[in-house]
Amino acid sequence: MGLVVLLTVGHHEVGFQGEDVFDLDVFGATDARQRPKLGGRTNAKFGLSHDIHIEIMQELRPTRHQRDHAHDAKVVRYLCRMKAPVRFAVVGCGHIGKRHAAMIQGDERATLVAVVDRAWAEEGDVSRRPWAPEARAFATLSSALTSLDVDVVVVATPNGSHIDLACEAVAAGCHVVVEKPLGLDVASVERLKIDAEAKDVRVFGVMQNRYAPAAQWLKQTHESGGFGEVLQVHVQCLWNRDERYYTPGSWRGTMDQDGGPLFTQFSHFIDILMWVFGPFDVEDAHFVNQTHPDTAFEDGGTVRFQLSHGGWGTLTFSTSSPHCNFESSMTVMGHKGTVRIGGQYMDRLEEFQMPDTLKPTLAQAPPPNDYGGYTGSAANHHHVYDNVLGVLLDGHDVATPVEEGLAVVAAIEAMHAKGRTQK
Repeated sequence: MGLVVLLTVGHHEVGFQGEDVFDLDVFGATDARQRPKLGGRTNAKFGLSHDIHIEIMQELRPTRHQRDHAHDAKVVRYLCRMKAPVRFAVVGCGHIGKRHAAMIQGDERATLVAVVDRAWAEEGDVSRRPWAPEARAFATLSSALTSLDVDVVVVATPNGSHIDLACEAVAAGCHVVVEKPLGLDVASVERLKIDAEAKDVRVFGVMQNRYAPAAQWLKQTHESGGFGEVLQVHVQCLWNRDERYYTPGSWRGTMDQDGGPLFTQFSHFIDILMWVFGPFDVEDAHFVNQTHPDTAFEDGGTVRFQLSHGGWGTLTFSTSSPHCNFESSMTVMGHKGTVRIGGQYMDRLEEFQMPDTLKPTLAQAPPPNDYGGYTGSAANHHHVYDNVLGVLLDGHDVATPVEEGLAVVAAIEAMHAKGRTQK
C-alpha cells in the first residue's frame, strides 16, 4: 500500500507520497503542492529554521484528491512539535516586560531573540539592552518580525494595545503570551481567538496568581468537595495606587489604554474566583472615585454576583488605601466549613473552620513584583513559561487558555455595565 503523509510543520502543512517507510531529508515547508516521492527508512530532517519532533496524530481515509493522486494510499497525519530553544520576542519593556525577559533568558529551553519598545524610537536609541544582551532591539513589532524568525511574541504593553499587537503576531504565524487583561472588551478578545484558531497558534493568558499555593489549595479543596455546597464567596481587594503610579501623561488612568482597576489591578483575583468556583452573573454594582480625580474611571466599588453553580458573593475593591497595598482576600463559606485566604496578595490561610478537613500547611508564596514605588501580585511568571514551553515542546495543555481570559473580560465588562451606568 502507498502512503500519503501530511505534516503540520510550524504553521504549514506539507506532504509527500512514499512506500510505507520513508526518508525525509530534502524538503522544507514552503509549498504543500511540491510533494517528493520518496522511499527508504525513517529519518526526518527538514529544511526549517529549527528541528522538530514527529509523532502520529491521526490516521484517516483519503480524500478524493488524495485517492486520485495516491491510488488507494493510506493517509497519515503527523503532528510535528517544536524543538528547543523556542525563540521569543518581548513587546513592551517596562517593569513587567523586563520580568518576562528575565524568565525567558533563565530557561535553557528558550532564547530571547528580540525586545521591542516604541519609546526607544522616541528616545533615538534602538540598541541592545544591558538586561537582554543577546536580543536585538526594535522600535516596532513589525520590524522585529520581518527581521528575525520568532516563534512566540510576548505582549506586555499598556492594556489597550494588547489585542492589536497580539493579532499582528498571530497573523505572522506566532504563538502569543499576553499579559492581563487579554483585552478591554469582549469583541476584541473574540477577534484574537478567531484569528489564532485560523492560524492554529496558541494564546497564553498571564494569570500567574493561579500558581500561588493558597489558590491551588482552594481549587483542589473545592473540586474534591471539601467545602460541600458553596453558599457564599466574598473577595476583598484594598490596594494603593497614588501619584507614584498615575503620573501625568501616562497611559495609566486613561479609559482607552488602562480601562480601570478591575482590569489593571484586580483581574487576577476575578480570574481566581472564576477558575475555582466557575462563572457568575453580575447582579448589581456600585462604583465610586474617592481619591483619584484625575483618572477617567472609578477607584473603588462593590459588586454583587450569583454563582452559576449556586451561592452568591461580593467583590469589594479599591485603590485608595494609603501608603501601600492592604489586602487581597477571599472568604469561602460552604456547608462543610468556612475559610479565609488573605494577606496582601491572597497568599496566606488566615482563618480555617473546617472540622472534617486537615488544616493545610501552605508553602511560602514568592514575593510580589516590585515596580518601583508600588508592588503588584506574586512573581510566579516562571510557572507561566514552564507551561508555555511544555505546550510547545511536549504537547501539554494550555493552563490559561484564551477562553478563560475571555470569560474574565466578559465578567469585568458586565461589572462596568452595572457600576458605570448607576444614577
